[in-house]
Amino acid sequence: MKKTFKLTHEKIHPDRLVESIKHEIRRYLKRERNKPLPTGVDFWDFDCAFGANAEDSESIHVAQIDASIMRAVDNHLKSFYLEILAKPGRRKAKPKSKQVELDDDFEPDYEDNLDIDFDHSDDDYR
Repeated sequence: MKKTFKLTHEKIHPDRLVESIKHEIRRYLKRERNKPLPTGVDFWDFDCAFGANAEDSESIHVAQIDASIMRAVDNHLKSFYLEILAKPGRRKAKPKSKQVELDDDFEPDYEDNLDIDFDHSDDDYR
């Protein structure tokens, strides 16, 4: 998707316009994610670019799209350019974490000086 979205309309309230733009973007992402994956691919990844126009667009992460739209609204832009291109993604193996070795000689840092007698010879609780 390579599209310039307008943030002004003579009949539509700007907040509703922003909501409809976000909805259109989410629908596009969902539609792309539901496409069948090629063999050897774990998920669909996206290359995104955002800017006031196509020439000034900068690369962003998919999770930053909503924040970028709100920044454009706050800066009173009349329109913005958004580019979303699907690409195959592969998961990276997590590095193995080192296990912490515990000392076998565990000694508590405190002394227990509680002398409690739990002898219930005279049970008054019946």
